[in-house]
Amino acid sequence: MTGAAIVLLTTFLASSVEAIEMVTIVVGVGVTRGWRSTLLGAGAGLALLVVIVAALGAALTAIPIGPLRVLVGALLLLFGLQWFRKGIVRVAAHGLAGYRGQAPQDEEVLSTGVDWTSFVLAFKGVLLEGLEVALIVVSFGASAGHLGTAIVAGAAAIVVVGAIGFAVNPLVARIPRSLLQLIVGTMLTSFGTFWALEGLGVSWPQSDADIAALIAFYGLSALAFIGIERRSARGTLNAVTS
Repeated sequence: MTGAAIVLLTTFLASSVEAIEMVTIVVGVGVTRGWRSTLLGAGAGLALLVVIVAALGAALTAIPIGPLRVLVGALLLLFGLQWFRKGIVRVAAHGLAGYRGQAPQDEEVLSTGVDWTSFVLAFKGVLLEGLEVALIVVSFGASAGHLGTAIVAGAAAIVVVGAIGFAVNPLVARIPRSLLQLIVGTMLTSFGTFWALEGLGVSWPQSDADIAALIAFYGLSALAFIGIERRSARGTLNAVTS
């Protein structure tokens, strides 16, 4: 295998990992909160990313990515934990079938306005993961002398993963809203925990693979809390009827 082919394959695979995280956030937020503001935020993040990459080029490697990870991680934790809590309460009340009707009043957004929650989450998710893809491209491409090949591989990874993400969007949209909110809250909380601690200097043993472990941890915690909520609700009902 030639040097260019190695750079192409390595950059594509490494960029795909970051692209999966990016697309997961965008699709999850879009299905849960609505697509208009989510796509606006993703587009704004992508536009800013293009400007940064064009202005800095190879100097991207000097960007202190740690503080940005802390900021984005803290934001994802803030919103993720809110959705995580609401998802637990609603799944405990309605079951895994959840409800499929109109969104609760506190989550409605006028069609003429901008849902800043979804905008900011999509914006920061695309910007952070996009910067990490750019760093991968510059690091692999420049060090091997095949920067053009690395750029093609990084862009291809984003396009391919993005296409797959939006292709499965109709399937995701069929998930009952309360369960979907719990799933998205679990994912955002997991990503937020990972990025915030990584930005503070924590070294994850399995790197990005530890996100799956965090998702499993928060998922099991959600099941435990759902059980507690249901027992509490039954206890309250028995006390009222006795």
